[in-house]
Amino acid sequence: MNFNLSQMPDRLAKPRTNGLTMVMDKGLSIQEVHNFLSVGAPHVDVVKLGFGTSYVTPNLREKIEVYKSYNIPIYFGGTLFEAFLIRNQFEDYIAICKDYGITYMEVSDGSITIPHAEKCGYIEKLTQHGLVLSEVGSKDAAHIIPPYKWIELMKAELEAGSTYVIAEAREAGNVGIYRGSGEVREGLVQEILTQIPGERIIWEAPQKAQQLYFLELLGCNVNLGNIAPTEVIPLEAMRIGLRGDTFMLYLDKK
Repeated sequence: MNFNLSQMPDRLAKPRTNGLTMVMDKGLSIQEVHNFLSVGAPHVDVVKLGFGTSYVTPNLREKIEVYKSYNIPIYFGGTLFEAFLIRNQFEDYIAICKDYGITYMEVSDGSITIPHAEKCGYIEKLTQHGLVLSEVGSKDAAHIIPPYKWIELMKAELEAGSTYVIAEAREAGNVGIYRGSGEVREGLVQEILTQIPGERIIWEAPQKAQQLYFLELLGCNVNLGNIAPTEVIPLEAMRIGLRGDTFMLYLDKK
């Protein structure tokens, strides 16, 4: 850090397994990746190439190498996994991950229906090739999953080998753990936390109010995902009480 300040929270340092910031790259150019990482790299733990953008991104291999040069793991969005799966190309998906040196893999069923036992089978298979993140929740706002079912699904996927389960919100933050307005479904979140360890959940939280909710609920080392590249520095400042929303959070608490 650039200055000495007292009464700061104990923010875990990289490489960390908790307090993750997962960034969604929806199509940055190679130069934009360089620019973003020149200031954001110390605060980024993993990058997702959003939904199916990696299929249409020019110079994809070169772009991946830029992230690797900063020791930041990246993975293809779950929608791409589903696109391969629905075309009966699961083995091809594994092959492209190997070809591009991708060692993080997301298993999701937000766009297609996969029997849950089958989804857990894909998780088990992919753990042989890398670290698995599995996403729970539907991208369909009309499909409301009750809290007990979220817990059941998350438990099963962690047992199948997922390192983290991702609580679905889409890139807009208006489905899954949120209402259409972006408001947190607080009862759902708190019920999930009675059964699932918070350090094993990445909460998709693209909106500032959503990030603030989880920081106030779980502290500066909560795992947050779907963060825009331009929001990494503002989020890190908010995590440690250096933004108006969290300014009083840690004072006189150390």
